[in-house]
Amino acid sequence: MSKAEFIENVAAAGDMSKAEAKRAVELVFGEIEKGLKGAKKEGKYTIGTFGTFTISKRAARMGRNPQTGEAIKIKASKVLRFKPAAQLKDAAGC
Repeated sequence: MSKAEFIENVAAAGDMSKAEAKRAVELVFGEIEKGLKGAKKEGKYTIGTFGTFTISKRAARMGRNPQTGEAIKIKASKVLRFKPAAQLKDAAGC
């Protein structure tokens, strides 16, 4: 689903104009982004019955170039993970 389709669905479900729905969606996404930026130290950002975002660290490791088989270094990185809350899992049938 594209962001435009998501906004259309919110507008239809909320009985509002597309402009109002876009503003609401942008506010929600903005708050999630702000929360994640604030959670850099803790590494965790929880949204009630929606789920929990966690920031994990991947250690540096050795890998292989699949074309040549040559060993290469893969540097350390951070990864954003999401674990849905039980209520969200139930809604998805998981």
